[in-house]
Amino acid sequence: MINQPKLTPEMLIPRLGEYIVQKGLISEADLRKALAYQQEQLAQDKHCLLGQALMDLNLLDRDSLDQVVTEQILQLRSALQASNRNLEQRVKDRTSELNEALQRLSELSQMKANFVANISHELRTPLTHVKGYLELLITESLGGISEEQLHALQVSQRATARLEGMIEDLIMFSLATRGEMSMKLEKMDIRRLVTLIAKSAMAKAEERGVKVSVSTGDGIPFVQADAEKIGWVVNQLLDNGIKFTPSGGSVVLTISQEGNNLVMISVTDTGIGIPSDRLTEIFEPFHQLDGSSTRHYGGTGLGLSLVRQIVEAHGSLLDVQSVEGKGTAFKFPLLAVLD
Repeated sequence: MINQPKLTPEMLIPRLGEYIVQKGLISEADLRKALAYQQEQLAQDKHCLLGQALMDLNLLDRDSLDQVVTEQILQLRSALQASNRNLEQRVKDRTSELNEALQRLSELSQMKANFVANISHELRTPLTHVKGYLELLITESLGGISEEQLHALQVSQRATARLEGMIEDLIMFSLATRGEMSMKLEKMDIRRLVTLIAKSAMAKAEERGVKVSVSTGDGIPFVQADAEKIGWVVNQLLDNGIKFTPSGGSVVLTISQEGNNLVMISVTDTGIGIPSDRLTEIFEPFHQLDGSSTRHYGGTGLGLSLVRQIVEAHGSLLDVQSVEGKGTAFKFPLLAVLD
């Protein structure tokens, strides 16, 4: 058995000897003498506190020692209480500062969402006029045009279609940010929907030298979803896959049944991939991994942010796996509707 020292109040008091000297109860010489005696006792494996050493040498009586120890404990307790009060106040102040910062952040986020919504709606009107007149010119409703003029008008028409898509994305983002994006969940044929979307994407893929294919098993059940928004999600994932896949690569859209209750939708490409330490960045709105002024790939940086919000609004989760230089796979499940 190890001989443990008896617990005493003196153990709580740091620098007790200096305090006793300051009180004028002993001299510096007395303190040195008591410390030397204490070391001798410890060398003989005898536990000896400074107060005990002072009493053994008759340099201090028990009442005086108890008084000094009590004073020190009271001073320590007072200092601890003051420190706690100071800490509590600092925590309150810091909490208040954080709450104010969060409030300002929320206000700024709301202002941004309102600005995006307003400017997007304002852009719609002039764009509608541009689209209308382009259509009139292309159909020669306003007079004949040459082949060169027709080509120029068609290029302009494709550009306005792309601009319109960006504006719609901005509007959808503003609605999602404000919690106003509505969902119309209904029974739908997911296999038919994704097949049609893939066919529409093939023309763009061919221009880039990318192969798009669809893999669906037989007997895929209907799912409970908002057809328009899930269609937008699939189209966005396909568009991303095509955009970031070099010529000669491929994008595969797969629909498979998972167990009895889920239908898994996945889009896998053989593109440039995403660095593992930057996977979370792709979901940040208005953010591009290549943020330079000379970046190779265009876009607003809203697509994947909206994709995740729409998928999560369906009670699902978007999973992404990627290997830099080898490709990326996005997948998410939807609830099957069983007859």
